[in-house]
Amino acid sequence: MTLENRIEAFVELGKQLQHLSPEERQAWAFSAASRNPWFTEDNVSCAMQGVAVMLEEQYLREWLYPYHFKQVTPKKVGVVMAGNIPMVGFHDLLSVLISGHTLLAKLSSSDDMLIKRLVNMLIAIEPAFADRIEFVDLLKEADAIIATGSDNTARYFEYYFAKRPHIIRKNRTSIGVLTGHEEPDDLRALGEDIFRYYGLGCRNVSKVLVPEGYTFEKLFEANQHRANLLDHHKYQNNYDYNKSILLVNRVPHFDNGFMLVQQSDKLVSPISVLFYDTFASLADLRHKLHEVKDKTQVVVAAHGWLEGSIPFGQAQTPMVWDYADGVDTLAFLQRL
Repeated sequence: MTLENRIEAFVELGKQLQHLSPEERQAWAFSAASRNPWFTEDNVSCAMQGVAVMLEEQYLREWLYPYHFKQVTPKKVGVVMAGNIPMVGFHDLLSVLISGHTLLAKLSSSDDMLIKRLVNMLIAIEPAFADRIEFVDLLKEADAIIATGSDNTARYFEYYFAKRPHIIRKNRTSIGVLTGHEEPDDLRALGEDIFRYYGLGCRNVSKVLVPEGYTFEKLFEANQHRANLLDHHKYQNNYDYNKSILLVNRVPHFDNGFMLVQQSDKLVSPISVLFYDTFASLADLRHKLHEVKDKTQVVVAAHGWLEGSIPFGQAQTPMVWDYADGVDTLAFLQRL
């Protein structure tokens, strides 16, 4: 396969995803939810749309332009995929295959159905990919490794794969910045960053930084339409549990009936809980963000006013060049 063949195949994959019928989308979601109850039809559809946007031809070509993949000696690249949100491992799959290497994919049991469906579609479009994709339980044959996991599993990965070229990703989360001057539409958009995928992704906002004296009434009012989160039994169980813990321990918090807001110096909040901390000045805000930049995936602010931030509502729609942990996957693959 030439690079052009590979680009054309992925572009066609994106088009086919865009044109799946409602019944087909429902079938994808049903198969995914049978393995992972967090993968609702709405969230699977949103993830599919995100993949389809990544695969638009203009974005793929712009992304690939700085690299040189026309002449590649294929290496076997092992990818340990996460399963916290639907198809979260797709970007690594795309990067390995479009760069001309062979993919050895170790799928998460929480997200194996969707990735396999995508691969089947891709092979139907370009049968030559069949020899470049293998699903494995062990990565002994891999020449290089890309692995995503928790801080604990990252230590294991770094030890086990120390002698091979590797990218090892650890826990990250995202932060929202509020000033108190946001409009209701801004706060509704922030709600998408907080609640999409039930808060399970590294691009979900799990903590907000607010000025001293900030009150959360406007944020609550703007997102009251999300009370149907409690229709999902696992989310409701988490909300009830975390609420009881806060009440029993007499921890000060705010509660809008489906989300709990608690002041904390921690970054990663439990499901149904949003952490917050305060800042006294713009300099203090920048200092607090700088202190946790190695643990932060994305910073969001209204209209992206803060340098280094993106607008509210865009955390869950990364472009193809938005690398996890800020590590350039294509540059890594080019060096192999």
